[in-house]
Amino acid sequence: MPSGPSMAYLAASPPPPPLPNPFPHLPSNAATIPSTTDPFTITTTTGFLPCRPPMHRLPAQFDAMSNILDDMPIVKDDGSPGLLARYQLGPVIDSGALPDLTSHMDDLRVDVDDSTEKQYDLEAITALFRDYSFLASAYLLEPCWESWSKNNSAGYGLGRAVLPRCIAAPLVKAADILDIPPYMSYAASYALYNYSLVNPNRGTGDYENLRLIRAFERGLDPKSSEAGFVLTHIHMVQETGPLIQGATELLATIDKTPQDIRAAISAFQTMLASMKRIEEHMEQMWRHSLPKDYISYRTFIFGITSQSMFPNGVVYQGTRYGDSKPLFFRGESGANDSIIPLLDHLLEIPMPSNPLSDILRDFRQYRPKPHREFLAWVMSKSAEVGVRKYCTGGRNVATSTAGSSPHDRCESDTESMLLSVMYLKLLEHVRSFRWRHWLFAREYIIKRTPHPTATGGSPIITWLPNQLFAVMDLMESVYRDSGLKRMVEEGIGHTSSRPEVPELRIVQELMENALMQRERLDKEVKKFCSEREPRPA
Repeated sequence: MPSGPSMAYLAASPPPPPLPNPFPHLPSNAATIPSTTDPFTITTTTGFLPCRPPMHRLPAQFDAMSNILDDMPIVKDDGSPGLLARYQLGPVIDSGALPDLTSHMDDLRVDVDDSTEKQYDLEAITALFRDYSFLASAYLLEPCWESWSKNNSAGYGLGRAVLPRCIAAPLVKAADILDIPPYMSYAASYALYNYSLVNPNRGTGDYENLRLIRAFERGLDPKSSEAGFVLTHIHMVQETGPLIQGATELLATIDKTPQDIRAAISAFQTMLASMKRIEEHMEQMWRHSLPKDYISYRTFIFGITSQSMFPNGVVYQGTRYGDSKPLFFRGESGANDSIIPLLDHLLEIPMPSNPLSDILRDFRQYRPKPHREFLAWVMSKSAEVGVRKYCTGGRNVATSTAGSSPHDRCESDTESMLLSVMYLKLLEHVRSFRWRHWLFAREYIIKRTPHPTATGGSPIITWLPNQLFAVMDLMESVYRDSGLKRMVEEGIGHTSSRPEVPELRIVQELMENALMQRERLDKEVKKFCSEREPRPA
């Protein structure tokens, strides 16, 4: 990671915001949140999506850049070939067609109530970051696209090693304002801040109502695989409001009223329903974005870190980094989404101490600042109140039910068991989500290219299994230590003192499936690693 002025995003685990109300906008109506607030401010309505639809086009001062972007895609909005189709983006930029528009960023300041100083309109700054990061990635990776297009088997070749001032300077300034690295990211660039609505009244819940603002290949056609790849992610993330609500309700219950197990169960039910919808949308990826098409537009979302295309990094001219220092940034990746990190932190899923987990932590800095702060708070608060212990047998039920009737104690005991079941079922969603991600990696990438690294710079074969095995390990531990395994093995469904709990059958099937998929994953990883081992001469 490049050195430079100290910035908050460089911290591996930023401290949690002060309590008791660290996120005052959570219950807010997005319409009441000012544009000078980061557009990724989290609410329980919009979840991890921007709190309002992204700005589509920047003001006229930036038309020189916007017009080049309009002309850039391999297939433009009108169906004609764009600059990238002719490998002409670099020559256009190098000809001086794009001036340095950094000074015009001050035009994106707006008046603020009760302040004599204007502040940046962060919706406009985020739109500017999105557009310049698209331009930067296309400029740097255009030679790789040309090499790959002319001979797929020859690989990507080398990207451009210098990002000119006309792109680098405004990109770095926008990134500094937003407190994120100056490179294309999942949330602020390629995916979550890159959609428009055909009909604003229909919202993001209707997949057919979603369109891309920017694209590299054929993504301006909503039926294309590039559009399907991005829009499916947006359609998943628009379901995250209830997930966030359930997570905060669970933490509040354990913190303030731990004896109210029914409230904790209700919070889990909210999260489980949200994850069910998210995974249903995730499964539509196969239909919306064909595996055979991915390797093509994937060329433009690679990062710099750990990529053969940039062995010596990239110099960002005319920026605070200097004109000779090579920089390294990770590329856009769905692994930078906040859904699974939220559950990792909430459920206190331990990751192994190894270089693969270090990459997982490194990804944190590429998320929007509000996401980072919220996830850091959830991680800290979950550890403070002991979510895992509370949900899997760490409550003092005897004390909390002292003086109650046998019926009440039996009911409380059943609720405690249900809470362990709920915790395990949410763990299963984390596992199945990551399992789907592995299937996508396998079918869209591993079987189609020998390139060893993912767009974010992680090892393509071993990185996802690292997290998958960690989740499966915890599932087995919880299944055993909570007593659920014993109950299943003894066939306890109901007795005179315990009503029937049909969830036990679900838990049994869930664990059997997880064990089967663990064995399958282990075989697949070994197979793919063996196939890619260098052969002796």
